[in-house]
Amino acid sequence: MKILGMILAGGEGSRLFPLTKERAKPAVPFGGKYRLVDFVLSNLVNSDILSVYVLTQFKSQSLTEHLHEGWRFSSLLPDHFILPVPAQQRKGASWYQGTADAIYQNINLFEDTDFDLIAIFGADHIYRMDIRQMIEFHQRKKADMTVSTLPVPLSEARSFGVVEVDPKQAIIGFKEKPKSPKCIPGRPNEAYASMGNYIFNKDFLVNALYEDARRDNSSHDFGKDILPRVFKTSRVYAYDFRSNRVPGASRKERGYWRDVGTIKAFWEANMDLRNMTPTFNLYNNKWPIKSSPFEGPPAKFIFNDDDRSGQAINSTVSEGCIISGGRIQDSVIGRNVVIHSGATIANSLIMDEVTIGKNCRINMAIIDKHVDIPAGTTIGFDLKEDKKRYYVDKESGIVILTKNFKFPKK
Repeated sequence: MKILGMILAGGEGSRLFPLTKERAKPAVPFGGKYRLVDFVLSNLVNSDILSVYVLTQFKSQSLTEHLHEGWRFSSLLPDHFILPVPAQQRKGASWYQGTADAIYQNINLFEDTDFDLIAIFGADHIYRMDIRQMIEFHQRKKADMTVSTLPVPLSEARSFGVVEVDPKQAIIGFKEKPKSPKCIPGRPNEAYASMGNYIFNKDFLVNALYEDARRDNSSHDFGKDILPRVFKTSRVYAYDFRSNRVPGASRKERGYWRDVGTIKAFWEANMDLRNMTPTFNLYNNKWPIKSSPFEGPPAKFIFNDDDRSGQAINSTVSEGCIISGGRIQDSVIGRNVVIHSGATIANSLIMDEVTIGKNCRINMAIIDKHVDIPAGTTIGFDLKEDKKRYYVDKESGIVILTKNFKFPKK
């Protein structure tokens, strides 16, 4: 059984602006040392799916460099590759019009190959998944297409594309953001939300893509167009993601899937990691989340005087950091960050290569890469003043300093 993974990594990520000002959404840093794309790549590789194309489009340079630095297999291993595929307009003069169109425009990568199954996954969610179990379900049901679904409370299902199933998990209906979502058989308080992850029999996928491409009224999207059409005539099933059992994962991590499509959701998912026993545990060595290697020294905490003490409480601190008399609480700190004496950081995400000067006070903030914050700067305590200088997220009040932000010289 040969399986090809295809990752949809061309999203613009407009709701994550300004973190996506200079990079594609899947390339946004997460958790101190990862990129969002690392989670789906780790799931595929840990599931022994080792032939993977990553379809890129918007502002893809950062993502391409990350894949080159961190996700290369030896050339001595046949059919082992993780390769970025830029949008090439092979099927017309337009960019990708939808998720199905992204695959259709790259149908040459698998149409005449000996792959049996095509696993199509998104690139911008935080979760662990043993994809082999979804494939086993697909084969057991003799399915043409299988959709990964997440059980959600019926009261929240109106925000999702909702899959209706019969008692054997066959899909018998699908609606985007329905007013009256259909419950799961035997579970009256839950509905199945589509996760946008699919397993296809290759030949079935090829035929479905060609048929969709011929339809002028199609938006060329798997959820909006292909799924609602094919479930009526084909064997299409819903896989219950909550049933997935990942080695080393705790019971409370089952079904953990975070959409980080907004600044608030992104900040909350990062802050989840600071807890003593986080729901999503990065320290699970049986199902590791991989990323690009970092050649740097360990983190260092210095000074323990009455007036200055380098310390971090309920926080994660990455490699290469020097905490020189600063205090970190309830925060996530990236690599090669320097925090000077008297500085306090709370409830914040600090990305790589940031320097925080003496006596700075930072709260409820995201500081993107390569920012030098002058001594005595206060961020996150007066939103009215912050709005004059920085970007402030309207929904959450989180203050964001963009990548390479420059303070005016005094």
